[in-house]
Amino acid sequence: MSKKKIILLTLAVLLIISAAGVGFIYYYLLTPQFYPEKTTYIYIDRDDTADSVYNKVKANGNAKHFIGFEWMAKYRKLEDNVRTGKYAIKPGDDAFHLYNRIARGFKEPVNLTVGSVRTIDNLARNMSRQLMIDSTEIATLIHDSAFQASLGYNEQTISSLFIPDTYQVYWDISAEDLMKRMQSEHAKFWNDERLAKAESINMTPIEVATLASIVEEETNNNEEKPMVAGLYLNRLKRGIPLQADPTVKFALQDFGLRRITNEHLKFQSPYNTYLNAGLTPGPIRIPSKRGLESVLNYAQHNYIYMCAKEDFSGTHNFAVTLSEHMQNARKYWNALNERKIFK
Repeated sequence: MSKKKIILLTLAVLLIISAAGVGFIYYYLLTPQFYPEKTTYIYIDRDDTADSVYNKVKANGNAKHFIGFEWMAKYRKLEDNVRTGKYAIKPGDDAFHLYNRIARGFKEPVNLTVGSVRTIDNLARNMSRQLMIDSTEIATLIHDSAFQASLGYNEQTISSLFIPDTYQVYWDISAEDLMKRMQSEHAKFWNDERLAKAESINMTPIEVATLASIVEEETNNNEEKPMVAGLYLNRLKRGIPLQADPTVKFALQDFGLRRITNEHLKFQSPYNTYLNAGLTPGPIRIPSKRGLESVLNYAQHNYIYMCAKEDFSGTHNFAVTLSEHMQNARKYWNALNERKIFK
């Protein structure tokens, strides 16, 4: 065989080997390898290592072959590229793009629901269940007096910062960035129109949130909330104490009370609106958007008294005069007695 033919044959063999190698690499790196039934997600936290990330991908990816991802993890040094967050594994993903998505931190947002809850600690726990942050990190920051003061709040008013809704955030968001987002959402809610409405009733956003929290503890009925808000505003304008039973429950920190007695009403606390005129020092829960709107768009009427209905429907009988109110109150007391509800 001539020297020329040997060279050509050698080149042909090398081309075949190269093509096979390229095809081999292409197959394991760039063709679909992962087949979950639908897009699934892995969550990488601060305690994860390259091994645990590798195992999460393997457990959730339903891979046809895992060789390509193994190569990427080894030669692209997954141990140096463990990034916290929520990451998608999509049907038809290839090893090359899935690895790069994880290693470069191309994470997915999560839906964070900020609820209308009673306490900051409850809020911290609820948010922590949805995020990577521990509840103590969130609660510690919110309870920090310097942080509160920097935003114009104190321990009694800080809960008015939060506007309950569902927000898209990253699962590994820090407590500091989470609070910045809450400030941003608070500013969006309190636009010029709402600020003007608050000013028209001589209230600040904190005071609106405080009254809204009392309204929402009084009734779960959304249609009735503007009525209740209007009643309390009538009392505030006339200098009449609010005499709101939920403020007594808050003062006592006994939210299970079903019947408020005269002894309860004597409990000394700035939150007891039977003993103190005006609003409480701050919200007694984190009010919902609906609750805030019920104050800003209150129903105009002359009622200054209300009492829970005797049918336990969760709604109220409203009255203009004390005598009418006492008739309503007797109906409710009798209903409590019939059901043997004494506390």
